[in-house]
Amino acid sequence: MTFHPLTVGAMIKSIKPTCAEEHCIAPKYRKSKYCQAHKAIARERFSEMLQTKAKEKQTRDLRFKIIWEDAHEKGLAAGNTVIPVPMVVIERENMFDDTSPITRQYTPIEGGPCGFAWVTVHPGNSSFALWCKREHRASRAYAGGMTVKWVSEFGQSVTRKSAYAYAFASALQEAGITAYAGDRLD
Repeated sequence: MTFHPLTVGAMIKSIKPTCAEEHCIAPKYRKSKYCQAHKAIARERFSEMLQTKAKEKQTRDLRFKIIWEDAHEKGLAAGNTVIPVPMVVIERENMFDDTSPITRQYTPIEGGPCGFAWVTVHPGNSSFALWCKREHRASRAYAGGMTVKWVSEFGQSVTRKSAYAYAFASALQEAGITAYAGDRLD
């Protein structure tokens, strides 16, 4: 038995698409892929999924806050524990000759050399890095990733700042976050 092509086209158009739910032969409801009854069920499932994801995000954000506070405490402890070598600034008669006589000696700087330190998280689109960015605790790092902490504690002492940064990064690594510390003299 053969059909004329126009007859086959008319037959296909007359068949209404059915619900995407298994074993349901009811026609689709408007632009939905489900019938009217299954559309309501699908909407309920979708709503439950959104609520579950919101709770998971809340739990994750709380976990990240605890990790941050723990890392901060460990960083402060490390920065307060380290004893920097005082920096002595002197002026010589000939500044290009270290053997020339000293003409002036300034008060020693107890905090040691000046500088700064930071902590970077990789990759920059990890959930922790994005949380830091949402909390206004991060910025894009020059060499990739996110700089999540510029150490502002301990004045200008690079020794104390770098001790803080390395302890902070170590605490993040213990929590399973890829983090690196860096420091530089000013």
